[in-house]
Formats: sequence, structure tokens, C-alpha cells
Amino acid sequence: MHEGGFFFQAFVYLLAAVISVPIAKRIGLGSVLGYLLAGIVIGPFVLGLVGEEGQDVMHFAEFGVVMMLFLIGLELRPALLWRLRGPILGMGGLQVVGTTIAIGAIALFMGQPWQVALAVGMTLSLSSTAIVLQSLNEKGLMKTEGGQGSFSVLLFQDIAVIPMLALMPLLAVEVLAVDSGEGAHGSLIAHLPGWVQALVVIGLIAVIVAAGKLLVRPAFRLIAETRLREVFTAAALMLVIGIALAMGAVGLSPALGTFLAGVVLADSEYRHELESDIEPFKGLLLGLFFIAVGSSIDFNLFGAQPGLIVGLVLGLVVVKMVVLYVLGVVFKLPPSQNFLFTFALAEAGEFGFVLFSFATQNRVMSSELSNMLMLVVALSMLVAPLLMILNEKLVQPRFALAGTSREADEIHEENPVIIAGFGRFGHIVGRLLKSNGIGTTVLDLDPEQIETLRNFGLKVFYGDATRLDLLHSAGAAEAKLLLLAIDNPERANLLVEEVRREFPHLKILARANSLHHAFELTHMGADKVFRETLDSALSMGVEALQQLGFRAYQAHRAARTFKKHEDHAMAELFALWENRAAYMEQAREHVSELEQLMKSDE
Repeated sequence: MHEGGFFFQAFVYLLAAVISVPIAKRIGLGSVLGYLLAGIVIGPFVLGLVGEEGQDVMHFAEFGVVMMLFLIGLELRPALLWRLRGPILGMGGLQVVGTTIAIGAIALFMGQPWQVALAVGMTLSLSSTAIVLQSLNEKGLMKTEGGQGSFSVLLFQDIAVIPMLALMPLLAVEVLAVDSGEGAHGSLIAHLPGWVQALVVIGLIAVIVAAGKLLVRPAFRLIAETRLREVFTAAALMLVIGIALAMGAVGLSPALGTFLAGVVLADSEYRHELESDIEPFKGLLLGLFFIAVGSSIDFNLFGAQPGLIVGLVLGLVVVKMVVLYVLGVVFKLPPSQNFLFTFALAEAGEFGFVLFSFATQNRVMSSELSNMLMLVVALSMLVAPLLMILNEKLVQPRFALAGTSREADEIHEENPVIIAGFGRFGHIVGRLLKSNGIGTTVLDLDPEQIETLRNFGLKVFYGDATRLDLLHSAGAAEAKLLLLAIDNPERANLLVEEVRREFPHLKILARANSLHHAFELTHMGADKVFRETLDSALSMGVEALQQLGFRAYQAHRAARTFKKHEDHAMAELFALWENRAAYMEQAREHVSELEQLMKSDE
């Protein structure tokens, strides 16, 4: 490589990321697939801008996975992790064991020795922590049942890498009669007896936990007192790198060690500072990791046996999906969440590169077989974001349609108030009316929400409030009020328009999610519109004024004056709603007028 080669390579990787990821996200593919495609394009089989240094880059970039697990650990307080022990051990353990048995059986059927079949089954049972967590976080699915199930399985898989690494040399002894101890972990304790190694590992974990509780927090307190952010950032990186080195020295997964350290520090007062300092490094290194995976795909090997490689990738994905779907049924995940869980974890994982390389070094399998399986791992990781898109675009909408196709409940009661939408806004209004003896007929379109509310003793009917026949059966002809609390602005506008036409006597009190939506509802004929954040924002403002030294009556009076002025201004601005220039001019005048009003009132 010519002089300045390092900077050229860095420029190539960064340029690939900067170009590919925005394009991929713009067309709905997600950042992970963008990074993978960028790696393919700059790799030796397309443009050839990067080549032999790919494996070195991969080892460096794997540190992004380590940092990601440290940040995940920071989000998991020990109490929360203890509550997740059931899914982690149950779902995770059964997934690894079930997939290992299924893939191992197929490998045996294809003529591999049982030792090789076991090594292949164990390695391919793992999924990509980096891809799955990145995709779930991007799409906001991490807190769903499917997302939490996926996280539990991934966490168990990362832990399971440890016994897998320990088992590989034993398989090699059985298969190829390698001298005992030769080519083992490559760790500092590999020459020690097994029971001593176990004690060292347990001792190291205990040291990490104790140091996190007793030493790291005081150390960060001293560093924070310097008020030099770069020193705090350096300390955070030093912590992660130090733990990764320590875990690697005893042959354990650096990712597991840093995850443990993150959990220990989850209750620390410096958690948010650590997150903000490490997040940029994590994101950049993860992107580099995905690019390295893409550039390492051996298309020569693929070109030599395309049918076999494609068959192996499809077979791997199908087998894992079957095992995962059955597991989701056993653990009673809702169907939509079960498909998310199944599609998310169907690929192989980045630890596959480590385990297959380790298996080759220990002569568990031939380098030819190992190279082919690593290609299968890489291609399955390339397919993983496509599986997530397939689930999002084709599978999940079917469940949404299935939910809306349910027959509306029969309603055999009439009340003076009808509430359309019983989510975070509507149920507060409904409870207030119920506690004061006012009967309400509640309509909602979310089946899960309805079942939850019924379990709390609240009577809610399933049905689309925009249907006139349902409004008639709900007693709209005799009711006095319609309280409109639907989340969807378009459906809310449609409902106001239909009710005003069909039931002109019915007064409509409507929830608006913005000032613009409030104008739309007023235009459609709502009698009174309530902006959903206005009163809660005013309550916070009152508290802020009191914290700043205002007396309670002064703060509440200021809020009442503001509210009165806001209602008056809204009526005037509504008249100018469609004339943008006049609207903006009037809005500026109201801002100035409010300041003068507050001064004169004071």
C-alpha cells in the first residue's frame, strides 16, 4: 500500500458509510443493510478499494459490539435483569439447545462426524446481536414483547459462547487426536487445569462486580471533579477496553464482561454521562463492523458453488425460524410479536466468525468447510435486515388488518356521554366522569387495550366510532355529549364531520394533538377543542414559577391569564388560518401582547 495507506483506507470506509447509509435509510432498508452493501461495494470483489486488511479491520470493529453491550448493560438495573431471568434462561436456553439439535441433525444427515455436527449446530444457533439490537432500536421495537424476547435470547447466546469456546478443543481431541492443550483458547490460563481455570474466571467476574461497586464510582467522582470532559471520555473508554482485555486474557467473551460491567454501573449517578461519551464510538465502530462483514464475503467461493451456498443460507434461516416460532408459541407470545421474534433472530451471528476460526485452529473441522460456513454466516447477516423489512412491510400489516376486521361489539345500553378513543387521554376523562356517577359508552379500536381495560373493570366496546350504524347503536341520537379522544387526526376529523351532519344536536368536545389540528376540528364543527398538552404544560409552568420564587397564587394567576389569552388568540388566529402571511403577523402581535399583559398584570 502506498504511503498514507492508513488514511486512504480510513477515508474509503468513512466515505462508504456516509454515502450508503443515508441512501439505504431513504429507501427504507435501514442503516445495517446500508453498511453491509457498502462493504460489498468497496470490497475486493466489486471495486477492490479494500482487501487483505479486512480481517484486521474486523477484529478492530468487533469492539463496537463490545461497546454496544456495555451500553445495554447500563440500561439494565440488576433488579430488572433478575426479573428477566425466566426469559433469559427459558427462551434463550431452549433456543440454543433446540437450534443446535436441529442443525446438528441435518449436518449428521449430510455425512459429517457427530463432533463436527455439534460444532456447526452450536455456532449457527447464535444470532447477530449487533444487527438485531440495532434494527430493533432503529424501529422503536425494543420495548415490545417480541423485542424483549429477542434481547433475552441474544443475552443468553452471548453467555453461551463461553462454554462453546471451552468445548471446541475437546471435540478436536476426539476427532483428530490433537495433543491436549495445544491450540486451546490462546488465553493466559489455557495451560492450567480445568478447575483452576473455572476459579480464575469466577474470581475475575467477582473482581469486576466488586470494583464496579467500590472503586469505579469513586474514581469517576474524582474525574468528574476535574470538569474536563475529554478526561471523563478517556476514562470511560479505558474502563471498557480494560475489561475487554481482562476477559479476553482468560478466554471469555469481552462482550459478556463489558455487559456485566454495564449492569454493575446501571445504578451509578454517572450512567448518563457514560452513555453520552461512549455512544458515538459505539455507533462508528458498529458501522465499521458491518462494512467489514460485507467486504469479507468471498464471492469466488460463492461463484464456485452458488446452489449449495444459497441452499445452506435458506436452510439455516428456515430451520431457525421454525425453532423460534415454536418457542414463541410455547412462551405464549401474541402472534404479531411472535413473528417479530422469529424474523429478528433467524440469521447467524458475528460470533460465528470467531467460533469457526477457533474450530479450524483447533482442527475440529477443515479450513474448506470453515470458509464455506463463514460465507453462510456473512450472507445470512446480509439477509437479516431484509427479513426485518419483510416482517414490517408484509407480515405485521396483516395483523393490523385482522384486528380491524373483527366484528364490532353489540351495544345494549344508552348513556348521556359517548367517548370515542380510550387511550392515554380518553381514559382519564372517562374515569373522572365515572367517579362522579356519569354513565359513558366507550368505543375503541385496539383489541389489546380493550381487554386490558376490561380486566380493570372498565366497560369498553370494540368498534370504529366513524361508523354511523355503530354510533346509532351506541345511542348517539339520545346522547348529550361526544368526547372525541382518538389518536389519529384524520379519523378524528372524519368523525366530527359525520357527527355534525348526522347528529346536529350532539355537542362535540374534541382532543387536538396540535394547534393546526385544533383549527381543523373547529372548522369541521367541534363545539370545543382541547389541545392535549396545553394544561399539562401549564401545570409544569406553574411549578417552574414556584421553584423560581413566585408565590403560589402568583404562579396560578399567571397560568390563568396565559390560558385566557391563549383561548382568545386561538379564536382570532382561526379566522386567519388559511392566510399564512396574515396569520404569522397576527401570531407575532399576540406574543408581544401577552408579554405586555403579563407585565401590566404584575
